[in-house]
Amino acid sequence: MSRIGKVPVAIPAGVTVEAKGGILSVKGKNGTLSRPIPDKVVVEVKDGHAVVALRPGGESARNLYGLYRTLLANMVKGVSEGFTKTLEIVGVGYKAEVKKDSLQMALGYSHPVIFPLPRGISAEVEANTVIKVSGADKELVGLTAAKIRSCRRPDVYKQKGIRYRGERLLKKVGKAAGK
Repeated sequence: MSRIGKVPVAIPAGVTVEAKGGILSVKGKNGTLSRPIPDKVVVEVKDGHAVVALRPGGESARNLYGLYRTLLANMVKGVSEGFTKTLEIVGVGYKAEVKKDSLQMALGYSHPVIFPLPRGISAEVEANTVIKVSGADKELVGLTAAKIRSCRRPDVYKQKGIRYRGERLLKKVGKAAGK
């Protein structure tokens, strides 16, 4: 059995967890998240804790046991605290700004890059070069940050582009001048 799956998930005050009809739903101050549950996995809520277990005869679903416990823990943390990814823009003339429900970026192309933000995700720009992507769904926050980063990936030669905060890049040496 999974060691991660055995640990109960603590439910903080103001968060409700329900598992009905094969759907797990978590409600909190940052919104509501829901996810389908496989038939062989059961979520039980009691005494301020949620416990993930396998149904009898569900040994073939042991790989889902720890996964759904972690997904449940991320949902609880997301609706109570939220998740944030920070991106940095490096390059001369590169900048970003939030306009309505989209992120408009100047990334060295001949046109501005307009990135529409998905529902439930908010972006905040600090000093024109730092983008903070936040939301309740950890998966959606990470996916949105990865898509924003893919608009201009960091260059290994000049180190320009969009990178995660704290990301270390290996700089390649360019072509050597004449010998």
